[in-house]
Amino acid sequence: MRNVSPAVVCRRVSFVSFVAFVSFVALCTPREARAQSADAVGVRAQGMAGAFTAVSDDATATWWNPAGLAGGAFANAVLEFGTHSEPRSERDANGLAVPASRTDMRAFSAAFPALGLSYYRLLVSEIQPQASTGTPVAGRQDQGTAIVREQSLALSQFGATFGESIGSHFVVASTVKLVHGTLGSSVQPGSVASLDQAAGLDGSGETHAGLDMGAMASFGRMRFGLTVRNVRELEFGSGADAVTLRRTARAGAALTTGSRGVIGSFTVAVDGDLTATPSATGDDRKLAVGAEAWTSKKSLGIRGGVSTNTIGARRTSLSGGVSAMLRARTYVDAEATGGTTNGQHGWSVGLRVTF
Repeated sequence: MRNVSPAVVCRRVSFVSFVAFVSFVALCTPREARAQSADAVGVRAQGMAGAFTAVSDDATATWWNPAGLAGGAFANAVLEFGTHSEPRSERDANGLAVPASRTDMRAFSAAFPALGLSYYRLLVSEIQPQASTGTPVAGRQDQGTAIVREQSLALSQFGATFGESIGSHFVVASTVKLVHGTLGSSVQPGSVASLDQAAGLDGSGETHAGLDMGAMASFGRMRFGLTVRNVRELEFGSGADAVTLRRTARAGAALTTGSRGVIGSFTVAVDGDLTATPSATGDDRKLAVGAEAWTSKKSLGIRGGVSTNTIGARRTSLSGGVSAMLRARTYVDAEATGGTTNGQHGWSVGLRVTF
């Protein structure tokens, strides 16, 4: 019988453990999911159009992929805020409301060796034209007689992230979170309904415990990531107005090059949703491609990307961003997103400190 070294046995066990984790989360993921968009958080991630699951290497990994904390700086903290909406206008040429949504984000996250702490505040506002029976309007030609349901969900999420290395190539991690949600809902005539009105709705609040999980595999300059959000599904409200944050899954791959002249590093990445997410503007299952480049002294970083919806109505968005060093280890990050008329639009800015 051929002798096998302990190192080889360890690598095989690590690989089997990683595959078992990926298989587990894939089997536990429903074909259809409802949840807040992953793209709602992270200035760097948004600047790459959301191609960040395998790139995650700063404190926003607590949201994007908990396993990414193992590959980042020794310690870093990120403070950021922004707003994104779709489509470009919440009214059509006749001044009537169309299906629309907006997410306002405020966030703070900090990462230490083997530990991440985070607070995310999201206000998700939606308007959805409906027939007098309360069902969504099938076509825009019917909206003149439609009422509009306004809805807002204010989420405050406190999270603690923990990770575990499996051999030298694999990391699995989880974010244990406490989520307080306040759900507000009302019905308005189509001529007066707006996202601003929806954002101002009051409602009753409730708190639930949740869990996100992530995995990362690194082989040389290649990284592969997988994130499953809301492993334990959370429901806010009751009856017809209830909103459920269901289980969602997203996978990504990234390739980072070595130094090339004035370019200190260059990363290209691709992300894809494994589940569909119904929203006010239609089902979403996004595919994103993005890139990020840094100067050799890490004083300036630029990034860009494109994302598109792969099911239902085609909604494409282009993103671009920049990071500039203010002083040693301190950066200001900014991004802007635009695209087709029915695509996502918005901006976000942040301050990042790295040690």
